[in-house]
Amino acid sequence: MSRILILCTGNSCRSQMAEAYLRSLDPNLEIYSAGTQPAATIHPRAVQVMKEIGIDISNSRPKRVDQFIQTAFDYVITVCDSAKEACPVFTGNVRHRLHIGFDDPAEARGTDEQILFEFRRVRDEIRRDFKKFYEAHFLS
Repeated sequence: MSRILILCTGNSCRSQMAEAYLRSLDPNLEIYSAGTQPAATIHPRAVQVMKEIGIDISNSRPKRVDQFIQTAFDYVITVCDSAKEACPVFTGNVRHRLHIGFDDPAEARGTDEQILFEFRRVRDEIRRDFKKFYEAHFLS
């Protein structure tokens, strides 16, 4: 079984969405997400847009990357530039480090409709790019 860590800064949007989506593709994968500076809660709009595609992340909680430092992973995937640059050194074995970056929808400004559009756009990009990752690394 492959073990994957998806890393972001706040672990409230992108990494949570990526973790849940990847888990929906293959429940046999051991998938975690964490943040270098975790937020207090999951962003409510991330919960909303994931629920729209049938994935419930409402019970997820942001986690600090420090709790995974000694864990071995097949993949550590950063989803934001800040986490990529601040990615800690893991004392556990990490076979592959990847960066699959996305805009932070929590930084979107405008009307509620415009902000929700950004969350959906990023969610759909995460689905597209993590499906490609899954197909390339687990179906080949």
